[in-house]
Amino acid sequence: MTQAEASSSKKKISPLVRPNRRLLCLGIEGSANKLGVGVISHSPSPTSKTVTKVTVLSNVRHTYITSPGEGFLPSDTARHHRDWIIRVIEESIRKAGVRWSDLDCIAFTKGPGMGTPLQVGALVARTLSLLHNIPLIGVNHCVGHIEMGRQITSSHNPIVLYVSGGNTQVIAYSQQRYRIFGETLDIAVGNCLDRFARVIGLRNDPSPGYNIEVEAKKGKKLVQLPYGTKGMDVSLAGMLHSVETYTKDKKYRSWDKINQEEEDIITPYDLCYSLQETAFAMLVEITERAMAHVGARDVLIVGGVGCNLRLQEMMGIMASERNGRVFATDQSFCIDNGIMIAQAGLLAFRMGQITPLEKTGVTQRYRTDAVHVSWRA
Repeated sequence: MTQAEASSSKKKISPLVRPNRRLLCLGIEGSANKLGVGVISHSPSPTSKTVTKVTVLSNVRHTYITSPGEGFLPSDTARHHRDWIIRVIEESIRKAGVRWSDLDCIAFTKGPGMGTPLQVGALVARTLSLLHNIPLIGVNHCVGHIEMGRQITSSHNPIVLYVSGGNTQVIAYSQQRYRIFGETLDIAVGNCLDRFARVIGLRNDPSPGYNIEVEAKKGKKLVQLPYGTKGMDVSLAGMLHSVETYTKDKKYRSWDKINQEEEDIITPYDLCYSLQETAFAMLVEITERAMAHVGARDVLIVGGVGCNLRLQEMMGIMASERNGRVFATDQSFCIDNGIMIAQAGLLAFRMGQITPLEKTGVTQRYRTDAVHVSWRA
């Protein structure tokens, strides 16, 4: 997409027609350790004949948290989802103040994600669809993040940086597809942060990445780590291995052995700081390349790592130098949630898209650019 195409896209008319009544969708998300259910409504705006009013009626989430130093296995995560999903759905329906007969569709995460947890959400969605005779919409998890981010921030046509535990992608929209300009060649940035948090013994509550962000603020020394940009892509595995190696260095002092009077030591704070600075610098670089390629000025950061204020700050510095802006959401929307699935599902439903029951299986490697984004011009 050229700069001319990017500017002309602002003049295109959306194929979405304003609804003539309130439409309701329940969204179920369970692709990783966050189980979320939300209800969203699209209704005619009372003040405009062209605007659709979007209202979040409920957004309930329950997170599977493991002990410090441990990750979450698919089987255990699925067991958590099975134990909690009925309660989370009931709470979401109650908070939304709606009945099952009010819903126009049920959306669920089709992928990408962890297979067994995904299957729990899909199975429950199919069961509810059959019980209440409600159409199903299978949603791409990444597209859900993007559409909710666009809705909350009112960003028109930004470059999207999608950063989470399982995904790291730089995305631009063109011709009813979200095109992936660059991505990780090995592990996602969220996975990288989580794995290092386990190495240094950080808690998983509320999340390993958040705890790294907190400890990084106390870091004073920037240690040298491999900088793995490969054109438009990034490689993070080498950096992770390198920062883990520092924990075996004779200068390294673990949490309980830090002596403030010692000089020339390496602390966990320093490593958290160095890991963030290096990884985020790579992400800023490939995002700026994509912006230059398409002539975009704005960036939308979505996904769980998008909550990181240091990442937002670094991206903001770059964007301001290009006379642009950075858009991001708070943790209720950037961390995996059901309302983002409901939003993307209802957009697809308004375009007449329904997922037949026989096609409601899950796809662990469901690519962002495999989705036909029919609701955008």
